[in-house]
Amino acid sequence: MERPAQRLMQFSLFPPPPLDTRADAALAQRRPDHVFLGTSSWTFPGWKGLVYPGEPTMDELVAQGLETYARHPLFNTVGIDRSYYAPMTSHELATYARQLPPGFRCVMKVWSRICSYVDPRTRAPNPDFLDARRFVSDVLTPALASFKDHLGPLLFQMLPLSRGELLAPPLFVAKLEQFLAALPRGPQYAIELRNPEWMTPGYFATLARHGVAHVFNHWERMPSLGEQLAREAAFTAPFTVCRLLLPQGVGYEEAREAFAPFDRLHAPDEAMRADVVRLVELAARAKRQTWIIVNNKAEGSSPLTVRALLERFAR
Repeated sequence: MERPAQRLMQFSLFPPPPLDTRADAALAQRRPDHVFLGTSSWTFPGWKGLVYPGEPTMDELVAQGLETYARHPLFNTVGIDRSYYAPMTSHELATYARQLPPGFRCVMKVWSRICSYVDPRTRAPNPDFLDARRFVSDVLTPALASFKDHLGPLLFQMLPLSRGELLAPPLFVAKLEQFLAALPRGPQYAIELRNPEWMTPGYFATLARHGVAHVFNHWERMPSLGEQLAREAAFTAPFTVCRLLLPQGVGYEEAREAFAPFDRLHAPDEAMRADVVRLVELAARAKRQTWIIVNNKAEGSSPLTVRALLERFAR
């Protein structure tokens, strides 16, 4: 039987020629005003000739790659993923801020300790799950101290749970209500589920009550973007967030193995792209800011997916 990774490899395309930034600048001028479009992180040497000149090393991209990325016309936002694995200090965030032009705002992940119902390693209950005080002290305070001018939505990526670990949806909604009610007003917050069982009417109602966005995510075990868009009252805030992460039914490691070094499109997903265009159209009607973050593992190379989406918007 054919494995998902084998199916993905069959779609592999030849690498495109280096992107012409002049053409991309003209394309970016037709990006809808309410859309912020970028990639999930930026430290990929495989993007040489696509985003970066020369032969950048990983160390160089970690140290200074954000500055080059932010000058590229394709992008007007970026996802900060590193903050999911450990809280970032004010000093670290200030280093990022110095590399960004005025008005360039980022979608920053919240430390996983706040978003995980169980410990990811031991699977034991996590006492810090949705702890508002811990979030404010360890995440929000450093971000506001040195990154406020570049802070877009703060994204709470819920840890995926097995059926035996899953908190009953009414209990999750009650926990979420208590957490959101305790958060300081002002920053933009967004919740990304990895268990569709939690995507209930009560969940959407709780987000709407606090002006918090549901993240429309294209991920291996979540309903498609189109199915999420069809949910009643799925737009819960004055802004919305969409993340294109993994082909449905394909795991993270399979996609990474099939797509690295992320320099070409392997599995263009026209249905996913059409759903993104639909989301942008719906958000435009309601005058909602729309943040779209693309992972390499959605189609093989997130800069090229960004370019394909801009071409669709231009049409």
